[in-house]
Amino acid sequence: MRLAQGAAVAACLFGFALAVPAQAQNVPGISTQVPPELAKIGHIVVIFEENRSFDNLFGHFPGTDGLAHTGAAGTQVDREGKPYAALPPVLDTAAKPPAPDPRFPLNLPNGPFPIDGYASLQQKTPDMIHAFYQEQLQINDGRMDSYVAWSNAASMVMGWFDASGTQQWRLAHEYALGDRMFHSAFGGSFLNHAFLVCSCAFEWEDAPPAIRAQIDSTGRLVKDGQVTPDGYAVNTSRSVYLHPPDETDPALLVPPQTMPHIGDRLDAQGIGWAWYSGGYDNAMAGKPDKLFQFHHQPLAYFKDLAPGTPGQLAHLKDYTDLLADIPADRLPPVVFYKPIGEWNLHPGYASVADGDAHLADLVAKLQASPAWKDMLILVTYDENGGQWDHVAPPRRDRWGPGTRIPLLAIGPTVKRGFIDHTPYDFGSILRTITLRFGADPVGDADRYAYPMVNLLQ
Repeated sequence: MRLAQGAAVAACLFGFALAVPAQAQNVPGISTQVPPELAKIGHIVVIFEENRSFDNLFGHFPGTDGLAHTGAAGTQVDREGKPYAALPPVLDTAAKPPAPDPRFPLNLPNGPFPIDGYASLQQKTPDMIHAFYQEQLQINDGRMDSYVAWSNAASMVMGWFDASGTQQWRLAHEYALGDRMFHSAFGGSFLNHAFLVCSCAFEWEDAPPAIRAQIDSTGRLVKDGQVTPDGYAVNTSRSVYLHPPDETDPALLVPPQTMPHIGDRLDAQGIGWAWYSGGYDNAMAGKPDKLFQFHHQPLAYFKDLAPGTPGQLAHLKDYTDLLADIPADRLPPVVFYKPIGEWNLHPGYASVADGDAHLADLVAKLQASPAWKDMLILVTYDENGGQWDHVAPPRRDRWGPGTRIPLLAIGPTVKRGFIDHTPYDFGSILRTITLRFGADPVGDADRYAYPMVNLLQ
């Protein structure tokens, strides 16, 4: 009942159609037969980066639906629907209060602009709001023209990098790139990490009123919050099991989650899996790295993976474990990897160059491993980080999908130099995993998603 009521609120607020999942209409019979291309895969490695839209990094990649096709979406409008005469100044969101970033001109033309003339790939650029309700307003019912109006960094959202010299572009040229990948849920990292592992939003029925969003009788957002009016956590919230040492009030921490997750489905089939995360061991020991992100650890929210449980000890691991397991041929069939903050490409606290170099180093290690011969590496981003993209996302349900993000597929049986235009979100990653290993879907968001078979030879 709570879901139905919440869906009505979302439909009223944003005018989105809530119907049978769009992807379900195009997946005849939801086949459980393993396609021959996927049957060749023995290891699936998911590398989950941070906060980049497709246009931000790949907008000029040859053969894609990139910045040459922006159309009307490239002209941003204010909250009254009027086009800006010029973009408002880029704001440094780290300043208190936010102030114009001196690296950028004050009157950029209304449209996408190259960041490279003002800040390099080696430099950090301003972080931007990326939140559940705000992204829906930015998408503006598919017009993609309100990103500036609902950002705290103003025109920074319209910036793009010439990333043609990056390792990601090299890998995209050598292997495959998807230009129709969308992050699964509106908003930020927290909710999208949840969707990656359970196709769900975490439940928090007794969340305090102070952290709940408020919506008036007309469906307008009155007050933002971490939790929807009907009790789902959508914006950054930490787990009662894993949180900063100074966050000790259990009323302000997400309670234990008990719904199914991808680990449960794999366990039921006897398929090995692990979530490796940079800085995890130190965080568990109560001495987290300053750039360890607690809300990037979605499986730490589940009761069956609580600290000290057999599941936690077997499946939740540190990046140092990954470095040891790769050459020792101990990688399980399913691997998720989350880089620590300095290497995850997140605006504000990480640079594109540092994250790009780390990714290339890890891919090289995987290519040199005994498991490479049957490996599929999927590299994607948890969400757009508030950055604009011109392609309107499809409509699935009240949760998303959100803005378009990059997708790289790497492996010996991946099509070479291929651009995949198939619509995907994180449900597609889960469906690829469950279809390959004979596991049950976790929820409708992955049950009806396209598996990533088209990327394979």
